[in-house]
Amino acid sequence: MKYKLIHKTEYKYAEAVNNYHSLLCLTPRSLPDQLCKNFTINISPEPSQIIDRKDFYGNTTHYFSLHSPHKTLTVLTTAMVERLVDANGSLFLPSEESFEMARQRLLGDRAMKISLLEYMLPSPMVKWDQEVREFARDCFQEDMPLYECVKTLCSKIYNQFDFVPDFTTVHTPIKEVLAARKGVCQDFSHLAIACIRSFGFAARYVSGYLETLPPPGKQKLQGSDASHAWISVYIPDHGWCDFDPTNNVVPGERHIVTAWGRDYSDVPPLKGIIFSYGKHTLSVEVDVIPV
Repeated sequence: MKYKLIHKTEYKYAEAVNNYHSLLCLTPRSLPDQLCKNFTINISPEPSQIIDRKDFYGNTTHYFSLHSPHKTLTVLTTAMVERLVDANGSLFLPSEESFEMARQRLLGDRAMKISLLEYMLPSPMVKWDQEVREFARDCFQEDMPLYECVKTLCSKIYNQFDFVPDFTTVHTPIKEVLAARKGVCQDFSHLAIACIRSFGFAARYVSGYLETLPPPGKQKLQGSDASHAWISVYIPDHGWCDFDPTNNVVPGERHIVTAWGRDYSDVPPLKGIIFSYGKHTLSVEVDVIPV
């Protein structure tokens, strides 16, 4: 599948902003099964320069600053992305390594544990306690394949939680999401990661896009797609394996990877510092268009 990605972010300020510094994390990653081409950034007002670099996790980021008064900031990115699928279909066979076998391998392989440690420890937005661990306990059976344990956890989150936009913010703690049994993809991914890490395994947060399909006979509305989030779990005999707890699916060609990190705080699409006062409004429009 080939897609054209369009991501538009617009800030409107009540009072003029005189200085603004921002970091973008919007460039889709190039991976063995994903190619990113023709990535462009258009910013208004136009900065004097845009500096790109790779962050600690290998994600491409772009930094820019503005030093003239403005009341509107628009960031528009576009890219062409191709998702590759083996002509013979998926040759992936889910791991049969049990929860206990995987746990013992991580305990016994010091080099492996050191390489994964940052994805096993608490991070700024992923912390857990006994209540979080108890929620997931029935999903993690010692003789059950670890891969199936994670699938069972994602299915439990999918079945017991309601997807409710705007119920949470990026700062809503996992415990509140667990108590309310509602949230969005970011919340469900953070909860799943907390559960998995609570049992001693490595899990990372993946940000990107998901092509959404319109109702039968209807055209998809422009801007109707949204940034998406899912998780990737390290299965010792397979490596990193992706899971989407929001939709209870294994991510495929409709999932487009932008970045990954310990949690959302490592990979927000856009974060910045402004020097001003007064309120502002934010609007985000995303289109994932098959071509």
